[in-house]
Amino acid sequence: MPTADTEVEVLIVGGGPVGLTARALLERWGVRTLLVEKHPELSPFPRSRLVNTRSMEIFRQLGIAAEITGNAFPREFGRIRFRDTLHDSDFATAAMVGVNAPISESPVIGVATSQDRLEPTLLAAADAPVRFGVELLDLAEGPESVVARLVDHQHGGGMRVRARYVLAADGANSTVRERLGIDTTGPGAMAAVTTVVFDADLNTWCADQPAGVYFTAHGSFLPLYPEGGWAWLAPTPEDPDRADWADLVTRALGPGAAVRADVLRVQHWVMHAFVAERFGDGRILLAGDAAHALPIIGGLGMNTGISDVHNLCWKLAGVLRGWAGPGLLDTYATERQPVAHLTLRQAVANTHLMFQAQSLRQQQLQTGEAAPARVELPWSDRYFAQGSYSASPTAPLPSSPTALPRPSRPTWARTTSPPRNRATACLTSGSDATARRSTPSANGSPCSPPTPLAGSSGPPPHGRCASRPLPTSTPDSAASPPGEHC
Repeated sequence: MPTADTEVEVLIVGGGPVGLTARALLERWGVRTLLVEKHPELSPFPRSRLVNTRSMEIFRQLGIAAEITGNAFPREFGRIRFRDTLHDSDFATAAMVGVNAPISESPVIGVATSQDRLEPTLLAAADAPVRFGVELLDLAEGPESVVARLVDHQHGGGMRVRARYVLAADGANSTVRERLGIDTTGPGAMAAVTTVVFDADLNTWCADQPAGVYFTAHGSFLPLYPEGGWAWLAPTPEDPDRADWADLVTRALGPGAAVRADVLRVQHWVMHAFVAERFGDGRILLAGDAAHALPIIGGLGMNTGISDVHNLCWKLAGVLRGWAGPGLLDTYATERQPVAHLTLRQAVANTHLMFQAQSLRQQQLQTGEAAPARVELPWSDRYFAQGSYSASPTAPLPSSPTALPRPSRPTWARTTSPPRNRATACLTSGSDATARRSTPSANGSPCSPPTPLAGSSGPPPHGRCASRPLPTSTPDSAASPPGEHC
């Protein structure tokens, strides 16, 4: 293998919320990391806006949940309004379930914020080195490590990094996934979208009826921050280079709006929808959009990626520290890939419904029909169906578990045999909930200690999280989620 300039245990490729969360989690497990991000700085665009309950539970483990909540947007940003134009009355409304509202199963609540305000908090949550303006060019995997070839766009020159493992969180257009030759399944590119960030005084129509998103027949309007700023999301026109974006935004506001938009930034992007056929290859593992790109409707993408690395990082630490066998890493794809497929179906359904509603309403406006489009809000009804119990190698299900109906809230499987030992119940994003055994197997097979074993480095407990015994399933009652859990 080629020689390297730097050696680390885990090289993280990609400095978005998923990569930054992985860096913080691995540091708490005592794993030496280097994060490289090809862009020169953190994202200046608001982008992802919803931090759901499960992500907040993970941030609580990292000790940053209170800071994120303190910097979050007011409660009204958790509401969605549907209008013909921005200055018309609502014909439908919805609340983002789990945002600024408690759920009995969790000690935290989800919040509405923006990615450009979340990322600095995640960056400050760890001290491990970060290199901006450094792009991955290629990878060479050997039996014991991976050597990554990188280029430093800010300072010039190339560099090589040797890592025991590579965690790729480099987005939907992942260089790592391409280098590995991993194909994807799913609809693919669903829409070409343009985000226009602008300033305008829209208080006349929105101050008394605030919301986080206003869906209209001519695109979606999002207030960026409590102190001001707006974004307009709409299909990219055929010739975007010649578009008058200020005029397009003004026209989208509706006839007679008499408001001129001061355009600040324009970003063109593609709404992807796919799941990678494999979540890794040997010592190289995919997470976040590199593993699954989800449409933005419903706010599922970033949160699913954060749960990916929460599932993966303790397993990497276990293998690196020797208290788990390498086979444990195979369970990452086993547990997270079904979640990605389930979440993709939900996100695609949300997106189709929204496109259909906006298209139908446009037709009604053109023909003069008075009846508003019928709008269904599947994320409200299905949000809690994302939590369910699934088999995990860390706590095998009994041979004949009792079948349960499809849940409408997080559920916990009824078992037919008594537990062999105490387990920690872990509610995770999607259907990825596992019961973790408190002792390793003698032969080094996969296991998950709720606290690090002697001689290993791991995260300290928060509050009552590690000290309070948690219930396990019994033949007579289904296991129920604890009031406080990690």
